[in-house]
Amino acid sequence: MIQLDDKEKQAEEKRFLNKRMIICVIIALVIFCGFACKLFVWQIVEGESYSKLALSSTAYTVTTDATRGEILDRDGKGLAVNRTGYRIVLDKLYIDRKKLDNTILSLIRLMNSRNEKWIDILPIKLSESGKFEFKKGAKSEIKMLKSKDFLNVKDSESAESCMQLLIKRYDIETPYARKTIRNLVSVHYNMERTWYSNTNPYVFAKGISSDMLAIVSENMQSVSGVEIQTYLTRHNPQGKLAPHILGALGSITKEEYDKKQEEGKDYGLNDSIGKFGLELAYEDQLKGVGGERIVQKNADGNVTKVVESVNAKPGNTLYLTLDSKLQKTANKALEREINAARAYGGSNGDGHDCYTGAAVMLDVKDFSVLAASSYPTFNLNKYSKYSDYYVNLFDEKKHSPVYNRAFIGSFAPGSVFKPCVAAAALQENIIGEGTFITCNHIYDHYPTNPVKCMGTHGSIGLRTALSKSCNVYFAETGRRLGIDTMYLYAEKFGLGEKTGLEVDESNGTLAGRDSKTWQEGNTVQAAIGQSDNAFTPVQLATYAATIANNGTRLRTHLIKEIKNYKRTKTVYKYNRKKPEVEDTCGVSKYNLSVVQSAMRSVVADSGGTAYSVFGNYPIPVAAKTGTAENAGSDHTVFICYAPYDKPKVAVAVVLEHGAHGQFSMGVAKSLLDEYFGLNKPEKNEDE
Repeated sequence: MIQLDDKEKQAEEKRFLNKRMIICVIIALVIFCGFACKLFVWQIVEGESYSKLALSSTAYTVTTDATRGEILDRDGKGLAVNRTGYRIVLDKLYIDRKKLDNTILSLIRLMNSRNEKWIDILPIKLSESGKFEFKKGAKSEIKMLKSKDFLNVKDSESAESCMQLLIKRYDIETPYARKTIRNLVSVHYNMERTWYSNTNPYVFAKGISSDMLAIVSENMQSVSGVEIQTYLTRHNPQGKLAPHILGALGSITKEEYDKKQEEGKDYGLNDSIGKFGLELAYEDQLKGVGGERIVQKNADGNVTKVVESVNAKPGNTLYLTLDSKLQKTANKALEREINAARAYGGSNGDGHDCYTGAAVMLDVKDFSVLAASSYPTFNLNKYSKYSDYYVNLFDEKKHSPVYNRAFIGSFAPGSVFKPCVAAAALQENIIGEGTFITCNHIYDHYPTNPVKCMGTHGSIGLRTALSKSCNVYFAETGRRLGIDTMYLYAEKFGLGEKTGLEVDESNGTLAGRDSKTWQEGNTVQAAIGQSDNAFTPVQLATYAATIANNGTRLRTHLIKEIKNYKRTKTVYKYNRKKPEVEDTCGVSKYNLSVVQSAMRSVVADSGGTAYSVFGNYPIPVAAKTGTAENAGSDHTVFICYAPYDKPKVAVAVVLEHGAHGQFSMGVAKSLLDEYFGLNKPEKNEDE
């Protein structure tokens, strides 16, 4: 056997490695050439067919509507409910872009033929002389139109100039008449403002009548992309019952949409959203979650498949503490007594300028709101249509129907503040049950702040002073007490403090604490409910309920229960056995009983200021009247609770410029009559 030396072995191994390397390179080149050929076939030879294949799987995810939860009264009667409506929708996934303008104009002609409205937010109109001009009352929309985010023009830019820019922006053909051009631009503008896209169809009109439904269906059935859809629309069975509390829905703004997206909330670009009241405060509970459907289109743009991938989840339903009968009673009583006060005042007498007021009734057991009325009021169903009715509501600035006087309005309380002063003075040993102070009609301890009394009462004690509402007695008591101590007790009674309501409410103003300037003599004015004191009717009702509840102040609230949409499961329930305690007034049970007894004398004693209305009332009532000076006729204020021995309800009434106490007491009496079943039965009529 021949043996190779080391050099020959190394040479042989090198030749072997070179051969293997050459083979590997050849194999790699073959594979690369194979891929190159395949790529050539895919991209060049069969590129068109593969492009169509890719397009055939183009899919869009479209969000479907979520059913909004409803709002009911304490007994389950509908206050804000859902009704089925009809809307016209343009779906970009189905519509032919080349025919879009003709489709829009056809729809406008059909709507105009029956005087039905389509959605039109463009703040430019065509004048009678044929010129483009900005709409009055559309300042915010005009500002948006001219902003950097849209046309990016100067504030001084004319409507005509803006319209020309819009015509160019939307590539509108100019042979059309100016009115037609304006309407066509408006729809394109609306589309852009509501982010019309493949995944976001455009709502052209909503709330259309059944007649319009038939006309559009007949005339547009061969036009792709135009759909008649059913949707749930908000309806208030009694539109004037509690509009300030319920609130309303409106189209979501860009700012609101962006905020909701940042919060990770599920909102569509065409969604409605709560704008005020409970619709706003409980938006998250009421809204629900939209569903999703996946729409697939082929290369020709035709829809090949629609799949519901996620089902929509409805919102929850709110049960309020409101009693519809009591709310209706408060509304009617306010209107009646305000009109009576104005008629009593005649052309120039006290009360001639009485046009507004508010009333609140609470359940003393848990401080739930049974009724809360603000007058003048408005109709939510008309308000939500954004018609002339809506515009006129906001133009009426003198009496402001949309202003919630029950929760937001702050008014000088007058003498209804005196029970608080009495309780504080008793607790601080400033006065006793038998302390007498002499009333000579004028209190002039501070010559620059004299206090005049309605009578000359002589030497009187607390019971008589409260019964007859003696200003001199309480001016002197307030001076001894001091403003700092006075407002500390007032805070504990809930005056100048938010009550805990789930909707917007005012803090009110507490003299001394919230005053920018203060002089020592102002204290005596504050003690009789004047100076800077200004409280909301709901605070006054909470204050009365706190006295009735032996000094324990609970959270005032509107929500009784929250259930799922089908009302089969409770999400939240207010615990009446363990209500939320906000504070205690810091007054002993005995001292508070002295104040309670004195408030009873306001009604029961023949000289009491509420005796004329409640002296012979079958239910024992404890109360306090008040008159507050201001520009024009005096405000008249009244608080009470009943029954006196076992309190169930507390009431506060304020009539602006009501002047005479019998009118505010008349509102309270109507509420107590209804609550205790003393009213004659009436037919249940919807407002």
